[in-house]
Amino acid sequence: MTEPTPGSAEPTAHDAGITTPPDPAATPATQAAAWTAPRRSTFTIEDRAAPGLYFAGWILAFVGLTTLFVAVAATAGGPATVLLVLVGLACTALGLTAGAGAQALQRRADGVPGYAGPSPFLVFAAGLVVSVLLSALVSLPGIIEGDTSVALVASLLISTGVNLGLLALLVVGSGALTWAQMGIRRPASGRLAGDIAWGVALGIAALVATGFVAAILVSLLGVMPEGPIPAPRGPLDRILNVVAAVVLAPIGEEIFFRGFATTAWARRLGSRSAIVRGALFFAFVHVLTLGGASASEALRIAAIAFAARLPVSYLLGWVFIRRDSLWASIALHATFNGTALLLAEIAGRTVTGG
Repeated sequence: MTEPTPGSAEPTAHDAGITTPPDPAATPATQAAAWTAPRRSTFTIEDRAAPGLYFAGWILAFVGLTTLFVAVAATAGGPATVLLVLVGLACTALGLTAGAGAQALQRRADGVPGYAGPSPFLVFAAGLVVSVLLSALVSLPGIIEGDTSVALVASLLISTGVNLGLLALLVVGSGALTWAQMGIRRPASGRLAGDIAWGVALGIAALVATGFVAAILVSLLGVMPEGPIPAPRGPLDRILNVVAAVVLAPIGEEIFFRGFATTAWARRLGSRSAIVRGALFFAFVHVLTLGGASASEALRIAAIAFAARLPVSYLLGWVFIRRDSLWASIALHATFNGTALLLAEIAGRTVTGG
């Protein structure tokens, strides 16, 4: 072995093409932080683990988004425009799903430590487009009206089913995470009652914090966001609202946002960063469909809704990590939604009754 010449840099293992094995004592997040991704141009199929899938993802997404733009810009309307929208949604959904699959295969081939699966943002985008497409197909016959309790339940069933399907295909199917690692497992003996108790207690605390934040922002910005639950038209609607708010939404959203997204980010970034990122993501997703009479009003409504959801969003991630239990976050989510729904029902009856 020759000595380095004076003034020259000491040769490193990287220069010699030697890969340093990860420290077995390091956490997955620590290993992921120390890992350097290979440099690779975005718009190239060279050195890709699945070049065909990667190319198909870009092409289909481009064609789909272009078709949607044409459909939105069209002024004629009618069946042709509806067909364009459906084709655009279908191509975009296939493109995003293919892109997420290619990303999972690439990260696995690159040996990404911690979590070698598709980005939660990309999986969410794919699930959103697929859900919108299926909801549009279901609503075309005119059987389900837009702003009703039946439509809400149908929408939640569709989105939950779509997300579970994408997780099975892109995350579990690629070997990035197992269902058990995402919290979908039998609760540990003797811990279920404790998990639920934590969830219920924090759900009440989150509701108090949310009300406090919302009250301050409403007084400052002068607008009041509408709740996501449609006004009931009768006893059946009240039952469906309870099912949607207390059962379907907590289970479906917690599996995706905590079981999948928070777990994936915790393995790459550490628990604290995962909780914060998950809270911001969850709060942002819940303002996507909000609007207003003007751009200014819509912005103020979105700001209030986003900030007011941060306390519960943070606590959902915290209790999931703290208890290592999806049951705890589901219980928190169900308590928060159920109590808010009950208070809204009481307030509505009080106002109606004079």
